[in-house]
Amino acid sequence: MEPRRPAIVTGSHGFVGSTLVRALHGHVPLALGAPGWLERIAATDFAGATVFHLAARVHARDGGAAEFTRDNVDKSEALARAAARGGARCLVFASTVKVHGDETPEGAAFAAAMPLAPRDAYARSKQLAEQRLADVGRETGLAIVVVRPPLVIGAGARANLADLLRLADTPWPLPFAAIRNRRSWVHVDDLCGLLLLCAAHAAKTPSAWLASHPQPFSTPALFAEARVALGRAPRLFACPPAMLECAAALAGARGRMQRLTRSLEADASPAMRELGWRPRRSLHDAIADLVRGGRA
Repeated sequence: MEPRRPAIVTGSHGFVGSTLVRALHGHVPLALGAPGWLERIAATDFAGATVFHLAARVHARDGGAAEFTRDNVDKSEALARAAARGGARCLVFASTVKVHGDETPEGAAFAAAMPLAPRDAYARSKQLAEQRLADVGRETGLAIVVVRPPLVIGAGARANLADLLRLADTPWPLPFAAIRNRRSWVHVDDLCGLLLLCAAHAAKTPSAWLASHPQPFSTPALFAEARVALGRAPRLFACPPAMLECAAALAGARGRMQRLTRSLEADASPAMRELGWRPRRSLHDAIADLVRGGRA
């Protein structure tokens, strides 16, 4: 029997990638960030391999689309075409729920089959990357699976979650008690479990899956959980969400506040039903891991 080929992983040193590689039986890292990325792709042996494409640009220095297009779109297409030429088994692509939009109305949730409506340059680049990958799949027969996660929580998370922890780790009361939103999330361990399942069932349709814990959180619940994990009292008071958004707009931070006041839900039931995926890590676990990672 031919020996099992290791997976090829881009972004293997990132938050999700470093968790995924611990669950793999060997992997080949493929760095796309530094100069010479095209040459490294060309030198990679893809024969029979499963490719996990996790590397991505999340922020651009100029806020424009050029860097996002280069790093999230062009590199994804080049990787997929090389993988197809080299005889790769499949490519699993980490996208984002934000390709559907930034928020959902009360009582609604995004489904993978819904039309895409990205609102910012990052999400638009992910949508375009998905389109390019789909083109490669149709042209070459390479099995391509897209996974769209919402907020990913766990030890080692940075960016917005690091800011949240800094805000929670203060003695001051926070004005979030009146918010009644619903935000989807997934623990990094559970997300990696779904990525592995997608690779194992790459020929299964549909080719895009949403990844979220079945129980969304509200902003008050998130901050209360974080403060308890930090050894603090929750200390939340009520302020109308509209007032919070107005105040944030005056400070040039309306978008950041809306991520705390608005809802964004994703329906991952198809992945649970058709792939047998079972998110096992609770919000309590996720926040405890986040705090532990932040203090490490």
